[in-house]
Formats: sequence, structure tokens, C-alpha cells
Amino acid sequence: MIRLTGLSGSLRQDSFNTRLLKAMATMAPDDVDISVDTIAGIPLYNGDDEGQHGIPEAVELLKSRIVETDGLIVSTPEYNNAMPGVLKNAVDWLSRPPSDIRRVFHNLPLAVIGATQGAFGTTLSQVSWLPVWRLLGVNLFTTERLMVSAANNLFDDDGSIIDEGVEQRIHTFIEKFAVFVADHRRP
Repeated sequence: MIRLTGLSGSLRQDSFNTRLLKAMATMAPDDVDISVDTIAGIPLYNGDDEGQHGIPEAVELLKSRIVETDGLIVSTPEYNNAMPGVLKNAVDWLSRPPSDIRRVFHNLPLAVIGATQGAFGTTLSQVSWLPVWRLLGVNLFTTERLMVSAANNLFDDDGSIIDEGVEQRIHTFIEKFAVFVADHRRP
């Protein structure tokens, strides 16, 4: 069994990125389990707070889930042609203290996907993440890309994908990422 964690980079309860991950979890092959996580409850990073109170519980819990997963799928919104600040803030917390970067991120099979109402998917947001992932030492999946545009027309009331083309792209993405994860599992 390949255990994947999908991390939604939006705080919005009805986020397109959370919906995309939840739909993806229902479409996963039998040998792939995808759990969906959010960044809700992670405070703004402040070095003074870290020094006085340590790492927040929400961050420690998310770190533990990432360490235990075989691969991470980050579903990023795109705000003003770049990564969303709330997701970057969460990743900044996840990399604290610096001694935890290796434990949490080193060689972690990681894929970046995204959904937006815009016409270009989340192309610019995904590109803006590249230096961050490189610095953290993840094993970035680049074989397949999943950038979903017009996400406001993609889901029915139950959260199911209603576009067969997008559904097929999701299936292909999951299958290829699962193979990548199986071939690149951390020791």
C-alpha cells in the first residue's frame, strides 16, 4: 500500500484545492491511499513566538503525518500570480527548527498540483514553489503536471469531478505519481 498525504494550501472551507484532493482520494487505485490534510490552525510564523512557546501543536501534528507518509501532494492555489502566503507560512513552520528539515522533507517524494478559477491553472504558483522545494531537499515529481483551470465549473454539489477530461488527467497523475513514490521511497 502506498500512503500519500494531500495537503491543501487554502484556508477556505470550500476550497477548489481541497475539493481536488478529496476527489483525487476517491479516484485513487486500490493500492494507493490518499489522506487529505489542511493548513488550518497554523499561526503566522514569528520567531519570537517560536522562541517563547516552541513549535505549535498543529505544526507538530502535520510534521508527524508528513514524516509517516510515503509521498506528499501539495495542492496550491495561485494568488496574484504566485504561491499563497498562508501555504508558504505553513511550509516555513514545517521547516522549523532547521534541524527538522532533513527529517520532514529530505528525499520526500513530492508533487505540486493546483486548481483555480483562472484560465492558466496554477502555472505561476507551481513555478514559484520550485526554489523552496529545492532548498528543502524534496524529491520533486516532474513527470506529470496537474494544473486545473476553471475550477468553479469542475465539481458537482457532492464534490465529484464532472469533467471527464480532467478526471482522466487526475487518474493519470495519481498512477504516475504512485509509481514515482514506489521507486523513490525514503528509507
